[in-house]
Amino acid sequence: MTQPFELPHFYMPYPARLNPHLDEARAHSVEWARGMGMLEGSGVWEQSDLDAHDYGLLCAYTHPDCDGPALSLITDWYVWVFFFDDHFLEIFKRSQDRDGGKAYLDRLPLFMPLDLSTPVPEPENPVEAGLADLWARTVPSMSVEWRRRFAVSTEHLLNESLWELSNINEGRVSNPVEYIEMRRKVGGAPWSAGLVEYATREVPVAVAGSRPLRVLMETFSDGVHLRNDLFSYQREVEDEGELSNGVLVLETFFGCTTQEAAETVNDVLTSRLHQFEHTAFTEVPALAVEKGLTPDEVAAVAAYTQGLQDWQSGGHEWHLRSSRYMNEGALSQGEPFGAAGLGTSAVDIGALLSAAGAERLRSYTHVPFQKVGPSQLPDFYMPFELTLSPHLAGARDRLTGWMRDMGMLQEGVWDEDKLLAYDLPLCAAGIHPDATPEALDVSSQWLAWGTYGDDYYPLVFGNRRDLATAKLVTARLSACMPIDGEEVPVPVNGMERGLIDLWERTAADMNQDERRQFRAAVDVMTESWLWELSNQLQHRIPDPVDYLEMRRATFGSELTMSLCRIGHGRKVPPEVYRSGPVRSLENAAMDYAMLLNDVFSYQKEIEYEGEVHNGILVVQNFFGCDYPAALNVIHDLMTQRMQQFQHVATHELPILYEDFKLSEEVRQIMQGYVTELQNWLSGILKWHQDCHRYAAADLARRAHGFVPDRVPALPFSWAGTAVSASV
Repeated sequence: MTQPFELPHFYMPYPARLNPHLDEARAHSVEWARGMGMLEGSGVWEQSDLDAHDYGLLCAYTHPDCDGPALSLITDWYVWVFFFDDHFLEIFKRSQDRDGGKAYLDRLPLFMPLDLSTPVPEPENPVEAGLADLWARTVPSMSVEWRRRFAVSTEHLLNESLWELSNINEGRVSNPVEYIEMRRKVGGAPWSAGLVEYATREVPVAVAGSRPLRVLMETFSDGVHLRNDLFSYQREVEDEGELSNGVLVLETFFGCTTQEAAETVNDVLTSRLHQFEHTAFTEVPALAVEKGLTPDEVAAVAAYTQGLQDWQSGGHEWHLRSSRYMNEGALSQGEPFGAAGLGTSAVDIGALLSAAGAERLRSYTHVPFQKVGPSQLPDFYMPFELTLSPHLAGARDRLTGWMRDMGMLQEGVWDEDKLLAYDLPLCAAGIHPDATPEALDVSSQWLAWGTYGDDYYPLVFGNRRDLATAKLVTARLSACMPIDGEEVPVPVNGMERGLIDLWERTAADMNQDERRQFRAAVDVMTESWLWELSNQLQHRIPDPVDYLEMRRATFGSELTMSLCRIGHGRKVPPEVYRSGPVRSLENAAMDYAMLLNDVFSYQKEIEYEGEVHNGILVVQNFFGCDYPAALNVIHDLMTQRMQQFQHVATHELPILYEDFKLSEEVRQIMQGYVTELQNWLSGILKWHQDCHRYAAADLARRAHGFVPDRVPALPFSWAGTAVSASV
């Protein structure tokens, strides 16, 4: 069969190595699969299928340093997960039996108890039998924390198969952002990262949930999945009728040829590997110092990082050789000087230089403060009607007094003129049209506080290149939000004073869990400002995927949605908010809103502030295109994210309600949440159109720097004593 495209040159800087226990793992996996009922008579595989796929070779490449028994166990896990994928395809995807697939998936978590003394059901098929056996053999040597994380990633891997099945049922190809998010769960690379810990060393609990470790796992995942999409396109799309393939997703989104889509997928893959390296070399060492990791803990993180690199290069080597994939001519890429054999796919010097040179350098060579002219505004797709609160005028008057009382108009970042121009109460009035005057005041104040902080960090800390002080200030802000009566620091600036006041009024009626969740939402936003500062100091345009995911945080989206969810009371089960459809709904809304902001603020950020954090600039840098072309990409993505929001609300939430057997009262609360998000989207658009923060005339009247003749002092305090540092 003719290949639908020529495989691109892959960026793979780490040579693959082969575990010496390969033959042992191969032999063991055949007998294990037969014992679990996965071979003859399964209706899915014969031994010839297992031999051709050669999962022993995959695991020997991806885990080159573990001993024989560990390699055999890991190989069994991969035999199991690939058998599950093919079994689910044959039984449920081909028949499009969603109900049967859900019942099948609902039983599988029962075979992964955190406490091994918990009884498990009698297995009813090879997938259940294999999972029960593997779980019992694996978890005794691992901590409870690892078991919990690995069980969650396994459940995601299994349950998100329903998302793929739903898309097949609807004939729907996902948009690129949706695809990346869901592929991490469906594709199983986070699950693979858990087995890397088993093969190397567990990462310390103190850093397991940190951004650097999360980014290592996510960039590893994206690299593994996008590589697999390139090799598996022919089998998945042409043979199996799959719609969940990155090449197909980009073909559909850009309306381009299959070859062009494949090259773009490879560019994204390369960018994700660059992000992995950037995180490993810059963020992980800083995290180790910040958390005070012991030498042994640092070694564990290093071993885990090396293990992820080994998986990346070993997985590539396996794809070149497995009969499961399209790989005609791929091995010749690794033989530029007539070399052949293990690891030679990593020595294509031309491919390495082309991928690692110009693309990486381009992220650091943007010329700041270029004149770009007025921001171009497309015809935004907004299907929701705007309603404004009747209490808007009063909220405007009261916000000025509150900001002055908190001290945020006297620090050199904002003055009253800026506050009035920004008109945050207008935004609140669109987001919460039914709010009481008191509630509208609180919403306006939160918006003003967050927007002020977003301006404060780059002006006060970025201009001084002072990331260390910014981290101390961020930690103090978190301490301004006590969970259970902890002592609050004496405020040393307007941000702290305003946050203490807002927290006392907003969290007064919350229980401890709600306060903890709400504080975490604020922390996500303030800590994301540190990420922006770090990029500002390096003058680095972010990787596109990292930018989209972090931009949700810098825009304060989690804070806004957390306030909505807490307002629903305790009637909605937490697992509903954590479910795939609800997170998909929220993320689609977040992306539309923050990209909308990027469109309006392009001139402000690029021409007046020398920023590197703007979605249009990120697209320009990644594709090497001009402003209008990048704007078109962003506008198309916004439109598709809005259409996805509508799709989830109309089609996926009703299924979720049935899956969770929600009461009519809870369904009404969730439908009200959808309406709140619709108000949020239409209100944000209205605010951007009418406020005086982004238009060319407003920018010309006042560049967005310090208030004239009032450069702010630097608050530096860690023991309750404020020390001012001048510029």
